[in-house]
Amino acid sequence: MKLCMFSPRDLELERGWPGRIDGDRVIQLAAQTLQSFFTGGGNAREHAEYKLEEVQLRAPVLHPPSVRVFGDDGDFAFANPATIYSPDDEVPLPPGAGYIESDLRVAAVIGADGAVGGYTLVNDWIAPELTGAKARDFATSLGPVVVTPDEFPSGGDWTPLVEHAARGTRLYPGDIVAAGTMRDGPYVPGDVVELELPIIGVLRNRVVRA
Repeated sequence: MKLCMFSPRDLELERGWPGRIDGDRVIQLAAQTLQSFFTGGGNAREHAEYKLEEVQLRAPVLHPPSVRVFGDDGDFAFANPATIYSPDDEVPLPPGAGYIESDLRVAAVIGADGAVGGYTLVNDWIAPELTGAKARDFATSLGPVVVTPDEFPSGGDWTPLVEHAARGTRLYPGDIVAAGTMRDGPYVPGDVVELELPIIGVLRNRVVRA
């Protein structure tokens, strides 16, 4: 199943509504967020139906409780959950940067009881000219959809990463656990950056000057 947060193009909704994508249609689900949809067992009444071309897809989780980004060493660093961008949002250069780079990752979105609810794409933006944590805490793009594990057989075994993330703490619905890396750039204001994984789709953003 492919899930999303969306809003009709004629409505200004920052977070949007949860939906299920069926071919070229989006069916609205009776839940406030995808987090609450997962918590409710992955079941919800279905409401209005929209053509996919008539909606704007939003970040699957606009305000994640946490964002963990795993490196090649098997450990993770926390990213900034306050700087989440949706598909087709404009991403501004951070102060002091003349360009930025993209870093494509796949992310597990935590569902109910600490289990993986689905997978989405992450662009873990980087400003190489900046030092320390500020090189990465200015923007993280998520989307365009969440593909549930039953439809994402090539996702690999995320169990070790999720278990490591949960060790000594608690994972909440909507937590993001990202891994892998495919870096590209540089990108300057006016550039449109498209990252793609066919089963999930295209995560697209335009770089702008702040």
